[in-house]
Order: sequence, then structure tokens, then C-alpha cells
Amino acid sequence: MKILQVSTSDIKGGAARAAYRLHKALLSENIETQMLVQNKSNDDYTVLGPTTKFKRLIGLLRPTLDTISLRKYKNRTKTLFSLGGLGFSGVVDKINDINPDIVHLHWVNGGMIRIEDIKKIKAPIIWSLHDNWVFTGGCHIMWDCEKYKNSCGACPRLGSSKEKDLSRKVFLRKKKVFSSKKDIVIVGLSKWITKCSKNSSLLKDKKHITLPNPIDINIFKPFDKERSRELWNLPKKKKLLLFGAMNATSDINKGFLELSGAIKKLRREMELELVIFGSSKPEKEPELGFKVHYVGNLHDNVSLVTLYSAIDVMVVPSLQESFGQTASEAMACKTPVVAFRHTGLLDIIDHKINGYLAKPFDVADLSRGIEWVLSTNKYQELCQNARVKVIKEFDSIIVSKKYINLYQSILDS
Repeated sequence: MKILQVSTSDIKGGAARAAYRLHKALLSENIETQMLVQNKSNDDYTVLGPTTKFKRLIGLLRPTLDTISLRKYKNRTKTLFSLGGLGFSGVVDKINDINPDIVHLHWVNGGMIRIEDIKKIKAPIIWSLHDNWVFTGGCHIMWDCEKYKNSCGACPRLGSSKEKDLSRKVFLRKKKVFSSKKDIVIVGLSKWITKCSKNSSLLKDKKHITLPNPIDINIFKPFDKERSRELWNLPKKKKLLLFGAMNATSDINKGFLELSGAIKKLRREMELELVIFGSSKPEKEPELGFKVHYVGNLHDNVSLVTLYSAIDVMVVPSLQESFGQTASEAMACKTPVVAFRHTGLLDIIDHKINGYLAKPFDVADLSRGIEWVLSTNKYQELCQNARVKVIKEFDSIIVSKKYINLYQSILDS
């Protein structure tokens, strides 16, 4: 069994880290697997990236080149929109030269692969849905838009009123490719995104299976809270709330606006401070009523583990998550999570068992959830339950074996 994981990056971004963790878990199970990326950040010899400085430079430029056609949509939102129209990457030639039994696609945007090139891949494809892009006309975050169920067009993410806009063109390109490439199996990382994909016009005829992102519970495990706070120079006597993601405070999907509203509703007499990763301290810091520690971008598991272990509650106020990897990471370190009750986070958090699920986008309920976790006499039970949930459902050994069974079933058929 020879598997090739394909991802734009190896460790930069949540989707890339999830793909790399699966890759490493498969290696631990003695599966022959490699990872092919456009941008390589680590020195793992099993990860194949650009081999010259020129190719590495082109790889960094491709995301910008792939979005040139978007510039005419002056009213588009700030959320990511990918066209998948940039050719000449040579990715498909590399894939076919490696000659794997199965190609496992992950997040392959940023100009990595042209939609039309997908049908040139000779091996069967498994495609993990790290967001909505595969079954939409180009948007990665659809929110409440359901046009993907038919044919896209007049795209709200583009700020477009024309039916035959760029989203319709991308949609039709995908439709042509997906109808000709029959051997594609779709993996939804949560029950929610699997349901969305099954309801989409583009992927409704494909086989679907739901499998979560794996997490190594021998790496993501509780570390001494007091020592963790010493390492991060955080106060030992305060209650600490953690929020974080890539571009944590600027990506509107990550919910910093909603979190800010919830924090402002918290009782001022609470001995609470906020910790934010994925963002540096801004020049003009928002007034939240509590002290904020900005720890910047984190690039290694040790930093994440000690930070998760240092705090008392993690808040993931995202407007949409295909899974919610920071939630599972925090819970693996025995830290309860507060989030909105929707999308992929429903598979991770059990209300008042290992965290709190607030009414979607209700900042008052989000605030109540934070206070409840920090004040409940069941706090230690929440912490224990959080770890148990991850061990039972997301442990990399368990998840990787399910993927191996999926790979084998495809090869058998």
C-alpha cells in the first residue's frame, strides 16, 4: 500500500498540520506514505517539496497569481476565495511519477493545483474536506449561503449580483472534472461538513465517509499548570482564558468580534486575564476590560501543549469550522472548551460534559458559558472528560487505522 498525501503546506496552517499528523500516524503503522507539498517548512525527508530556490520562490508567489481575476470584484468579503486556475505547477506530473496506489488530497489551494489537472491523476483519489472549497464555486467559508446545492452564481462572498459570475465559472469547471473523474472518495472531517458535501450539486454522487483529524495523545497531554505558567510568564493566581488561531484577531471567521462582545459582558470582579496566540499585540489594542497577553504565532507542539496546560478555559468562537482542531488539542491537555453550538465543533464538545456549547452567535450565552466553566464545582470532571473524549475518538492510532481500512477498501474494489 503506497499512499501520497498532497497538501499546499506541510505544517503551516491547521489543515496542513492535520495532514502532516495523519502522514506521521500512518508511518507509525508501517504504511508506505509520502507527503507532497508546494511550500515545505520542516526538514522531514518523507515530505517532498520544491527542490530549488527558484521553485520555492514561485511556490510563494502562486497564491497571489491565482487570485488576479478576483480584483475586479471590489465588494468581495475578506474571506478566502480560490480559483484553482493556475497551471504549470507540475504537481500532477510529480504525483504520477511517484505512482502511488492512492492519492490523498487535503487543502491544495494557493495556486498549487489547477482544477482541470485533477482528472489527470492516474490513481484513485481521497479528498479530505478541510473547508467548503471542494464543493463550492470558490469560497472556503460559505456561512449561511446554500447556492452550492445548485450551481453557485451571484456569489455573496464576491459581492456579486450576476448569476454568471466567477463563482459560476469555477463551479462549472469543477462539475466537468468531477463528472469525468469517477474514482474520488470524499472524507468529511465532521458529520456537519459531510452532510453539506452530500447535499452539494458537485459531490452528491461521490462516496462519502466521516473521519476526524487525528491527534497524538502522547504529545498532546496535560503538563503541570504551575510550570506552564512559569514558562509563559503568566500569573499564577488568575483565571486564564485562551483564544487562538492563524490570524486570530483579523480572520473574521475565527470570531474575535464575538469573543470581544462576550468578554465585555463578563463580571469585572472575576480574577480573569485573556491569552491570545496567532496574533501579536496590535498598535491599537481593543479595550476588553481585562488584561490581555499576546503570545504571537506558535510553530511547535511543545509551545501549544504548555500553553493549553497553562490556562483554565479555551474559547473557540468560530463562525464555522469543518472540524475544530484547536478544540481537540486543548481538550487533549485536559482543558475544557467553550464554543458556539454548530458545524464541526458539535463532534468535539459535549455540552456541560467537557465544555459548553452556546447558542450560535449569541455573545451573551457565550459569556455565560465562560463563566459557567470557570465557576462550576464540576470543573475537574470537565477536564477529565475532555481528555477522555479525545482518547476515545481522536487518538491518532485509532484514526489512522480507520484511514488504513478506507485505503484498503478502495484498493480491494
